[in-house]
This record gives sequence, C-alpha cells and structure tokens, in this order.
Amino acid sequence: MVRRIALALVLSAPLLAAQPARAVDAPYEPELMRLAELLGALHYLRDLCGDPATTWRDQMERLLSTENPPPDRRARLVGRFNSGFRSFDSVYATCTASAVEAIERYMLEGETLSRDIATKYGN
Repeated sequence: MVRRIALALVLSAPLLAAQPARAVDAPYEPELMRLAELLGALHYLRDLCGDPATTWRDQMERLLSTENPPPDRRARLVGRFNSGFRSFDSVYATCTASAVEAIERYMLEGETLSRDIATKYGN
C-alpha cells in the first residue's frame, strides 16, 4: 500500500510541478476591493445627481492600470466596481438627499482608504 502511494507521488510529481503557482494577493487586497466597490457606487450616484462625468470610472481604470493585476484578480476588482454600481442602481432612480449623503460618505471613505493604502504600503 505504501509503495503504491509512493509510486503515485513519484509519477504525479512532474504534473504538480507543472501547475502554475497561485498568485498571492496584495496585503491591502480587502481595502482595494472596498475601494473598487466605492468607485462603482460613486460612478452611479454622481451621474444620478447631475454629474455625468466619467471621473469615478476613470479612477477605476487608473487603479487597474496601476495594479496591472492578473486576469482573475482584475475580474474580482471589476466585479466589485460593478457590485457597487448595481447596489445603488437597484435603490435610487432619482437623486435624493440620502443619495447625496451616500456620495459624501463614500467620498470620505474612499479618501481614507486611499490614504491608508498609500501610507501603509506605498513606496
């Protein structure tokens, strides 16, 4: 029995070695994912409240360009941006006082996250 297991391990070693190593996420991954979500929400809310500029989508593009993530990580970041967008798309059809308040809160949170990421992990 032990010999069969050892033989199986020896025969499968080249297959295991050929598997690409899973990329390790950045230590600031949770903060970056939250920032992507905030950017998506701000993109929706600012447009809803009369600012049709693509500022927040452009910021997301800059984030993706700067991070240059592999495809799976890029998909997660884009997914979080889209989730932030959709979370308000399903709630607000017009600009309301609470939508304006959400914009203010999210801008503050995004500023804090950006500053903290840069302070903790920047060069």
